[in-house]
Amino acid sequence: MNVPSFETPRLRLRPFRDDDAIELHRILTQPDMLKYFPRPGGPPLERVQKLVRNQIEQWDTMGYAWWAVEMKTTGVLAGWNGLQYLPDTRETEIGYLIDRPLWGQGLTTEAARVGLRYGVHDLGLPEIIALAHPENLASRRVMEKLGMTFDRVTEYFGMDMARYTIDASAYARSAQAPTPWP
Repeated sequence: MNVPSFETPRLRLRPFRDDDAIELHRILTQPDMLKYFPRPGGPPLERVQKLVRNQIEQWDTMGYAWWAVEMKTTGVLAGWNGLQYLPDTRETEIGYLIDRPLWGQGLTTEAARVGLRYGVHDLGLPEIIALAHPENLASRRVMEKLGMTFDRVTEYFGMDMARYTIDASAYARSAQAPTPWP
Protein backbone atom coordinates (compact mmCIF):
# COMPACT_ATOMS: atom_id res chain seq x y z
CA MET A 1 0.00 0.00 0.00
CA ASN A 2 1.08 3.54 -0.67
CA VAL A 3 1.10 5.00 2.85
CA PRO A 4 0.05 8.64 2.97
CA SER A 5 2.35 11.19 4.57
CA PHE A 6 1.22 14.43 6.19
CA GLU A 7 2.77 17.60 7.48
CA THR A 8 1.63 19.81 10.32
CA PRO A 9 3.21 23.14 11.19
CA ARG A 10 6.04 21.41 13.09
CA LEU A 11 5.86 17.72 12.24
CA ARG A 12 6.04 15.25 9.39
CA LEU A 13 4.04 12.03 9.66
CA ARG A 14 5.48 9.43 7.31
CA PRO A 15 5.60 5.66 6.92
CA PHE A 16 7.93 3.83 9.26
CA ARG A 17 11.15 2.47 7.76
CA ASP A 18 13.07 -0.48 9.14
CA ASP A 19 15.97 1.81 10.07
CA ASP A 20 13.68 3.82 12.41
CA ALA A 21 13.93 0.99 14.95
CA ILE A 22 17.27 2.16 16.36
CA GLU A 23 16.09 5.70 17.13
CA LEU A 24 12.71 4.45 18.35
CA HIS A 25 14.54 2.05 20.67
CA ARG A 26 16.47 5.00 22.13
CA ILE A 27 13.18 6.85 22.72
CA LEU A 28 11.46 3.85 24.30
CA THR A 29 14.31 3.00 26.67
CA GLN A 30 14.45 6.40 28.38
CA PRO A 31 13.66 6.23 32.10
CA ASP A 32 9.91 6.19 32.81
CA MET A 33 9.08 6.53 29.11
CA LEU A 34 6.74 3.54 29.25
CA LYS A 35 5.71 4.09 32.87
CA TYR A 36 2.01 3.69 32.08
CA PHE A 37 2.32 0.89 29.51
CA PRO A 38 1.59 -2.78 30.26
CA ARG A 39 5.33 -3.47 30.14
CA PRO A 40 6.91 -0.36 31.67
CA GLY A 41 10.55 -1.27 31.03
CA GLY A 42 12.26 -0.44 27.76
CA PRO A 43 12.01 -3.25 25.20
CA PRO A 44 15.04 -4.87 23.59
CA LEU A 45 16.02 -3.65 20.13
CA GLU A 46 14.76 -6.86 18.52
CA ARG A 47 11.28 -6.20 19.88
CA VAL A 48 11.32 -2.62 18.60
CA GLN A 49 12.42 -3.89 15.18
CA LYS A 50 9.44 -6.25 15.21
CA LEU A 51 7.09 -3.43 16.26
CA VAL A 52 8.29 -1.26 13.35
CA ARG A 53 7.95 -4.18 10.93
CA ASN A 54 4.42 -4.89 12.23
CA GLN A 55 3.41 -1.27 11.61
CA ILE A 56 4.74 -1.41 8.06
CA GLU A 57 2.80 -4.63 7.45
CA GLN A 58 -0.37 -3.35 9.12
CA TRP A 59 -0.64 -0.59 6.51
CA ASP A 60 -0.89 -3.35 3.89
CA THR A 61 -3.34 -5.54 5.79
CA MET A 62 -5.57 -2.94 7.50
CA GLY A 63 -5.08 0.21 5.43
CA TYR A 64 -3.92 2.09 8.50
CA ALA A 65 -1.33 1.89 11.26
CA TRP A 66 1.09 4.22 13.03
CA TRP A 67 3.16 6.84 11.29
CA ALA A 68 6.69 7.70 12.25
CA VAL A 69 6.58 11.28 13.53
CA GLU A 70 9.59 13.43 12.85
CA MET A 71 10.48 17.04 13.43
CA LYS A 72 10.21 18.99 10.17
CA THR A 73 13.15 21.23 10.99
CA THR A 74 15.62 18.42 11.70
CA GLY A 75 14.14 15.22 10.27
CA VAL A 76 14.82 13.52 13.61
CA LEU A 77 12.36 10.84 14.72
CA ALA A 78 10.19 12.23 17.51
CA GLY A 79 7.88 9.24 18.12
CA TRP A 80 4.74 7.73 16.61
CA ASN A 81 1.11 8.53 16.06
CA GLY A 82 -1.70 6.82 14.27
CA LEU A 83 -4.42 4.24 14.27
CA GLN A 84 -4.17 0.69 15.56
CA TYR A 85 -6.72 -2.05 15.08
CA LEU A 86 -7.47 -3.96 18.30
CA PRO A 87 -8.55 -7.44 17.19
CA ASP A 88 -9.74 -8.54 20.64
CA THR A 89 -12.39 -5.79 20.78
CA ARG A 90 -12.64 -5.02 17.04
CA GLU A 91 -12.04 -1.33 17.72
CA THR A 92 -9.67 1.21 16.27
CA GLU A 93 -7.51 3.08 18.72
CA ILE A 94 -5.62 6.30 18.18
CA GLY A 95 -2.23 5.98 19.79
CA TYR A 96 0.71 8.29 20.23
CA LEU A 97 4.09 8.55 21.85
CA ILE A 98 6.52 11.46 21.72
CA ASP A 99 10.15 11.69 22.78
CA ARG A 100 10.48 12.82 26.39
CA PRO A 101 12.43 16.09 25.70
CA LEU A 102 9.51 17.17 23.47
CA TRP A 103 6.80 16.76 26.11
CA GLY A 104 4.67 19.77 27.00
CA GLN A 105 4.91 21.47 23.59
CA GLY A 106 1.59 20.33 22.12
CA LEU A 107 3.28 18.09 19.55
CA THR A 108 1.32 15.00 20.55
CA THR A 109 -2.00 16.76 20.05
CA GLU A 110 -0.79 18.30 16.78
CA ALA A 111 0.08 14.86 15.40
CA ALA A 112 -2.96 13.05 16.82
CA ARG A 113 -5.33 15.46 15.08
CA VAL A 114 -3.99 14.09 11.79
CA GLY A 115 -4.73 10.53 12.87
CA LEU A 116 -8.30 11.35 13.86
CA ARG A 117 -8.91 13.29 10.68
CA TYR A 118 -7.53 10.45 8.56
CA GLY A 119 -9.63 7.87 10.39
CA VAL A 120 -12.88 9.80 10.04
CA HIS A 121 -12.48 11.49 6.63
CA ASP A 122 -10.34 9.06 4.68
CA LEU A 123 -11.28 5.72 6.23
CA GLY A 124 -14.85 6.52 7.23
CA LEU A 125 -14.44 4.93 10.64
CA PRO A 126 -17.65 5.30 12.66
CA GLU A 127 -15.79 5.49 15.99
CA ILE A 128 -12.24 5.83 17.25
CA ILE A 129 -11.19 5.11 20.81
CA ALA A 130 -8.18 6.17 22.86
CA LEU A 131 -6.76 4.44 25.90
CA ALA A 132 -4.57 5.60 28.75
CA HIS A 133 -3.63 4.39 32.16
CA PRO A 134 -6.02 6.19 34.53
CA GLU A 135 -3.11 8.01 36.20
CA ASN A 136 -1.63 9.21 32.89
CA LEU A 137 -3.18 12.65 33.07
CA ALA A 138 -1.07 14.10 30.25
CA SER A 139 -2.30 11.50 27.78
CA ARG A 140 -5.88 11.94 28.97
CA ARG A 141 -5.57 15.71 28.42
CA VAL A 142 -4.53 15.03 24.81
CA MET A 143 -7.67 12.92 24.35
CA GLU A 144 -9.81 15.72 25.70
CA LYS A 145 -8.11 18.29 23.45
CA LEU A 146 -8.97 16.00 20.54
CA GLY A 147 -12.65 16.30 21.47
CA MET A 148 -12.84 12.75 22.78
CA THR A 149 -15.17 11.90 25.65
CA PHE A 150 -14.34 9.76 28.67
CA ASP A 151 -16.39 6.57 28.50
CA ARG A 152 -15.25 4.35 31.37
CA VAL A 153 -12.34 2.60 33.04
CA THR A 154 -12.13 -0.95 31.72
CA GLU A 155 -9.55 -3.63 31.05
CA TYR A 156 -7.36 -3.60 27.95
CA PHE A 157 -3.97 -5.27 27.57
CA GLY A 158 -4.40 -6.92 30.98
CA MET A 159 -4.68 -3.65 32.92
CA ASP A 160 -7.28 -1.02 33.74
CA MET A 161 -7.40 1.74 31.15
CA ALA A 162 -9.35 4.96 30.83
CA ARG A 163 -11.30 4.62 27.58
CA TYR A 164 -12.21 7.70 25.54
CA THR A 165 -14.28 7.74 22.37
CA ILE A 166 -15.27 9.97 19.51
CA ASP A 167 -17.69 9.03 16.78
CA ALA A 168 -17.84 10.52 13.30
CA SER A 169 -20.78 12.81 14.06
CA ALA A 170 -19.19 14.13 17.28
CA TYR A 171 -15.95 14.66 15.38
CA ALA A 172 -17.77 16.64 12.69
CA ARG A 173 -19.34 18.86 15.37
CA SER A 174 -16.06 19.36 17.18
CA ALA A 175 -14.42 22.76 16.96
CA GLN A 176 -11.15 20.84 16.54
CA ALA A 177 -12.30 19.12 13.37
CA PRO A 178 -10.59 20.51 10.28
CA THR A 179 -12.22 20.27 6.92
CA PRO A 180 -11.50 17.23 4.71
CA TRP A 181 -8.22 17.09 2.81
CA PRO A 182 -8.14 19.37 -0.22
